[in-house]
Amino acid sequence: MSQWNPCKRTDFIRKLRRLGFDGPYSGSKHQFLIFGDHRLTVPSNSEYSVPQLKMMLREAAEILGRNIEANEWNNLK
Repeated sequence: MSQWNPCKRTDFIRKLRRLGFDGPYSGSKHQFLIFGDHRLTVPSNSEYSVPQLKMMLREAAEILGRNIEANEWNNLK
Protein backbone atom coordinates (compact mmCIF):
# COMPACT_ATOMS: atom_id res chain seq x y z
CA MET A 1 0.00 0.00 0.00
CA SER A 2 1.47 3.35 -1.03
CA GLN A 3 1.55 6.35 1.17
CA TRP A 4 1.21 10.05 0.42
CA ASN A 5 4.38 12.13 0.16
CA PRO A 6 4.94 15.89 -0.12
CA CYS A 7 4.87 17.04 -3.74
CA LYS A 8 6.70 19.79 -5.61
CA ARG A 9 4.44 22.26 -7.41
CA THR A 10 5.83 21.41 -10.86
CA ASP A 11 5.26 17.68 -10.25
CA PHE A 12 1.71 18.38 -9.05
CA ILE A 13 0.88 20.33 -12.22
CA ARG A 14 2.50 17.71 -14.47
CA LYS A 15 0.55 14.88 -12.85
CA LEU A 16 -2.76 16.71 -13.08
CA ARG A 17 -2.10 17.40 -16.76
CA ARG A 18 -1.67 13.61 -17.18
CA LEU A 19 -5.13 13.24 -15.63
CA GLY A 20 -6.63 15.55 -18.27
CA PHE A 21 -6.36 19.05 -16.80
CA ASP A 22 -5.16 21.94 -18.99
CA GLY A 23 -2.96 24.81 -17.89
CA PRO A 24 -1.69 26.35 -15.76
CA TYR A 25 -3.26 29.68 -16.61
CA SER A 26 -2.69 32.96 -14.79
CA GLY A 27 -5.43 34.26 -12.55
CA SER A 28 -5.66 37.37 -10.42
CA LYS A 29 -3.81 35.93 -7.39
CA HIS A 30 -3.12 32.28 -8.24
CA GLN A 31 -2.64 30.15 -11.30
CA PHE A 32 -5.29 27.57 -12.09
CA LEU A 33 -5.86 24.41 -14.11
CA ILE A 34 -8.99 23.72 -16.16
CA PHE A 35 -10.93 20.50 -16.68
CA GLY A 36 -14.04 21.04 -18.80
CA ASP A 37 -15.97 23.88 -17.15
CA HIS A 38 -14.16 23.50 -13.81
CA ARG A 39 -11.19 25.37 -12.38
CA LEU A 40 -8.68 24.10 -9.85
CA THR A 41 -6.65 26.80 -8.13
CA VAL A 42 -2.94 26.04 -7.79
CA PRO A 43 -1.29 27.77 -4.80
CA SER A 44 2.10 29.36 -5.42
CA ASN A 45 3.99 27.29 -2.79
CA SER A 46 7.06 25.59 -4.22
CA GLU A 47 6.14 22.35 -2.38
CA TYR A 48 2.83 21.07 -1.01
CA SER A 49 2.61 19.27 2.33
CA VAL A 50 0.68 16.00 2.56
CA PRO A 51 -2.45 17.62 4.10
CA GLN A 52 -2.43 20.36 1.45
CA LEU A 53 -1.87 17.81 -1.33
CA LYS A 54 -4.75 15.63 -0.08
CA MET A 55 -7.05 18.66 0.10
CA MET A 56 -6.26 19.69 -3.50
CA LEU A 57 -6.58 16.11 -4.76
CA ARG A 58 -10.00 15.77 -3.11
CA GLU A 59 -11.07 18.84 -5.07
CA ALA A 60 -9.54 17.41 -8.27
CA ALA A 61 -11.27 14.06 -7.63
CA GLU A 62 -14.61 15.85 -7.28
CA ILE A 63 -14.01 17.56 -10.63
CA LEU A 64 -12.96 14.28 -12.29
CA GLY A 65 -15.83 12.35 -10.72
CA ARG A 66 -13.58 9.62 -9.28
CA ASN A 67 -11.10 9.06 -6.46
CA ILE A 68 -7.37 9.46 -6.91
CA GLU A 69 -5.59 6.84 -4.81
CA ALA A 70 -2.02 7.15 -3.53
CA ASN A 71 -0.86 4.29 -5.80
CA GLU A 72 -2.24 5.97 -8.90
CA TRP A 73 -0.84 9.38 -7.89
CA ASN A 74 2.63 8.03 -7.15
CA ASN A 75 2.72 6.10 -10.46
CA LEU A 76 1.92 9.15 -12.61
CA LYS A 77 5.06 10.42 -14.35
